[in-house]
Amino acid sequence: MSNDFEGYEQDFAVLTAEITGRIGKVPKLLGDEKKQMVANVEKQLEEARELLEQMELEVREIPAQSRGMYSSRMRSYKQEIGKLEADFKRSRIAYSDEVRNELLGDDGNSSENQRAHLLDNTERLERSSRRLEAGYQIAVETEQIGQEMLENLSQDREKIQRSRERLRETDANLGKSSRILTGMLRR
Repeated sequence: MSNDFEGYEQDFAVLTAEITGRIGKVPKLLGDEKKQMVANVEKQLEEARELLEQMELEVREIPAQSRGMYSSRMRSYKQEIGKLEADFKRSRIAYSDEVRNELLGDDGNSSENQRAHLLDNTERLERSSRRLEAGYQIAVETEQIGQEMLENLSQDREKIQRSRERLRETDANLGKSSRILTGMLRR
C-alpha cells in the first residue's frame, strides 16, 4: 500500500516540476501560445489535484499507527498545490500588468522590482512558516506515538507480571500436589 503512495508521490513530484517550469514560461508567451500554455497548466493542476485525491485514499487505508507521517506529507503536498495555483495566478497577472504598462507607456521598473522583491520575501516567509509548522506537527505526532508505545509497554509489563505470578502459584500448587501424591503412594 505504501508502495502505491510512493508511486503517487513520484508522479506528483514530476507533475509539479513540470507545472513550475510552465508557470515560469507563461508571462513570456504571447497570443495563442500563451492561451495554450495556460490551458496546459490548468489541466496539469487538475491532474495534480486528482493525484492528491488518490493519495488521500491510500492514506485512509494505511494503519492508524503509520498514518500520521503520511498525513503530514499530504498537508505539505496540499500547500504545494496552493502555492502553485497562487504562482500561476501571479504569472497571469504579471503578464497582464506588462501589457498594461506597454499600452500606457508606463515604465514602472522600480515599483515592479519592489513588488517582485516583496513577493519573493513573502513567499520565502510562507515557506519557512510551512516548514516550521510541518516540523512542529511531526514532533507532536512523534510524541503521540511515543506515548502510545509507552502505554503498550506498560500494559505488556503488567501482563507479564500477572503471568509470572500465576506461574509461581501453579508451581506451588504442583509442589503441594506432588507431596500429597507421594504421601498417598507411601501409605
